[in-house]
Amino acid sequence: MYMADSYLARIRYETARETMSTEVKPVEILLAEDRPGDVALTKRAFEKGKLLYHLTVTSSGTETLGYLRKEGMYANSTAPLPDLILLDLNLPGLDGREVLAIIKSDDRLSYIPVIVLTMSQEEEDIWKAYKLQANCYVIKPINWRDFMNVIAKLEEFWFTIVRLPGR
Repeated sequence: MYMADSYLARIRYETARETMSTEVKPVEILLAEDRPGDVALTKRAFEKGKLLYHLTVTSSGTETLGYLRKEGMYANSTAPLPDLILLDLNLPGLDGREVLAIIKSDDRLSYIPVIVLTMSQEEEDIWKAYKLQANCYVIKPINWRDFMNVIAKLEEFWFTIVRLPGR
């Protein structure tokens, strides 16, 4: 019995050592949102979560595409593509619908899950987002506790249950 316990302890030690030596890569999240209050609330929600993440924020449709395509002010960026995009529909410049259509028609970007996270409850916006291949459509709750809960549920679903490419 002692030999078996010793053997199991050694296996646990080796497994723990291998796990510790493996660098955990943070989840890359792109938040396309122009409202500072919503950006702050989203950051706070992710900080309260269990996820090791890196959140990049863009505040217009044009900036979002520049970030994804490494153009303009992002031309020299070495940041990896995001694992997930949280996209507001009502962005200045190119709106979220246009950004979504461009992302989903670009072979280099189309695999990235896009969550539409917006205040719009319009049935037309919901239909159009799904027609443009949004991966899901989430209406932002007005109450901050509800918002925090929504982000926690998104985190749990997209990074615990779902298997994303390259993760």
